[in-house]
Amino acid sequence: MASRRPARRRYYRRRRANSGLWIALLVGAVILLLIVRTVSEHPLGAAVLVVLLAGAAVGGYLVHQRQQQARFELRATHAYTLAEYHRMTATQFERALADLCRRDGCTRVKVVGGAGDLGADVIAMTPAGQRLVLQAKRYAPSTKVGSGDMQKVGGTARQIHGADIAAVVTTSTFTRHALDYSRRLGIRTYDGTALAGWASRTGPAPWE
Repeated sequence: MASRRPARRRYYRRRRANSGLWIALLVGAVILLLIVRTVSEHPLGAAVLVVLLAGAAVGGYLVHQRQQQARFELRATHAYTLAEYHRMTATQFERALADLCRRDGCTRVKVVGGAGDLGADVIAMTPAGQRLVLQAKRYAPSTKVGSGDMQKVGGTARQIHGADIAAVVTTSTFTRHALDYSRRLGIRTYDGTALAGWASRTGPAPWE
């Protein structure tokens, strides 16, 4: 019997949610009818009302955008030291890089890392309209990004993910062979120092 109670609670919650939806639809229909009636009886007043509502909608959207941008900047600023990045999990590190991209003007930012990510953890469009693919490597200072990591990115960033700009961002450093490989394939490398510069706005972003 105990195992059935959660199912009943979920059923009641769904009923309440459906009831709320129908009430909202009914209220919306009544408001729409009132607007139509007002327009037919008072066209000038209706035009003024439409202008006011449009202005309120635009103002609300701009306020929402500013608040969202402020949240991105706050999260990015809180994580600009390497020590904080090292304390993150791999998934948290990927999300932190996505926040940095959003903060600095990227759009269509997606975190796609995980099993089978094919060498991409963050995909975004830069402010200049270029497709950016980032591979995140949250490594300890004693572990360097090797050529094998770079080859995975080199083999998929452009062919699979359609990257205009491909970059590997790490909390550590790169081996000499990894740097040689990245130069040959045009993959940008961001070590811990460059990452801290990007996050603190004392250095460029990977697409700059």
